[in-house]
Amino acid sequence: MIERHITFNVLPERTAEFERFFVERYGAAMSQAPGFVRVELLREANDPTRYQMAFRFEDAEAAQGWRTSPEHQALQPELTALFSTNEIVGYEVVA
Repeated sequence: MIERHITFNVLPERTAEFERFFVERYGAAMSQAPGFVRVELLREANDPTRYQMAFRFEDAEAAQGWRTSPEHQALQPELTALFSTNEIVGYEVVA
């Protein structure tokens, strides 16, 4: 199983839009991808513009399939417009 964490520094005036986009569009689309296990969106307690998206797929190939899917590619421009920077860290689930 593979887990990825993406930290987003969301534009201050777009936090509500970012949350809505995640719930209504991004998370919903990701949940339909083959090999999807789960996704969560967390808002940092001390900085309301920093978010952590944590998601799991059955394996690296399934995660790659989502990243290269037409659905993901179509959502990217809208997502990118909502944040200033992001950082991606991948993990292999061991327990």
